[in-house]
Amino acid sequence: MTDNAKKMNTRGWGVRAAVLAAVLSSWSPAMAQPVAVGCRPGQLVRVPGLPEGSGVAVSRRTPGRVWAHNDSGEGGLVALNDRGAVTGHVPLPGIKIENWEALAVGPCPDGSCLFIGDIGDNEARRRQVTVYRFAEPEGSAPPAAAEAFHATYPDGPQDAEALLVTPKGDLLIVTKGETGAVGLYRFPRDAKPGSASRLERVGKPREGGKASPDDRITDGAISPSGDRIVLRTQRALVFYSTTDLLAGTWREQGRLDLASLGEPQGEGVTFADNSTLYLVGEGGGKSQPGTFARVTCMF
Repeated sequence: MTDNAKKMNTRGWGVRAAVLAAVLSSWSPAMAQPVAVGCRPGQLVRVPGLPEGSGVAVSRRTPGRVWAHNDSGEGGLVALNDRGAVTGHVPLPGIKIENWEALAVGPCPDGSCLFIGDIGDNEARRRQVTVYRFAEPEGSAPPAAAEAFHATYPDGPQDAEALLVTPKGDLLIVTKGETGAVGLYRFPRDAKPGSASRLERVGKPREGGKASPDDRITDGAISPSGDRIVLRTQRALVFYSTTDLLAGTWREQGRLDLASLGEPQGEGVTFADNSTLYLVGEGGGKSQPGTFARVTCMF
């Protein structure tokens, strides 16, 4: 090798080393995107009665029943079966809905309750958000009066579409990432119905700042066993250890790309059991049927 060739080779290694150093310095565990091995989406089902499907939760009182709701309109519950067919509607009188974005089922003094997350705030201007809690309906009759848990963020208004309810009844909100970095917030355990609480920030926001449109968090859920959390975007399901995420650590356990499912606008996710999830979405226009799909995983 000539002296000039040696010099060029040395400079080449220097450039490659500098590039490698830059990549390593910017890498973090949260950037890793492992594949959720064994997860398989089923067939996408069109649901005419759910044109703006947004939130979804599985009943704990009626086997085979799935609760869902539209993003706007009258604000009632839509009952589905486990194949996505509409089986009924339940009105919710007395609940004032401003921007209902999430639905969850969890424990409460009445046994099993539904939690409505009126937490959407597209322009991040709301003075407070509200989570409504009421006993889960067994039939089609309206539920008893709902309890309203109001809350404010410690760092100013946030837009959010994901409400998490732990097996112990703790309430958490995951922000969307449209008006700022994705963050996790917890209701105080002594939160009282009818009064406003100050949410507690859990750990630091997710790295990367504002999320791209395809990576904004549109819903989330905790597995019945309580050991796994799923957050969804329009293009993916992202899985976390509950222990990690509730400690403020955004370390992904797995990820499933949903592109092959062909959802016009993916919105909601819930666990049917520890290895089965249901997804709902909007139809892409108010006159278009919404969507329902099942995802089966082997964790």
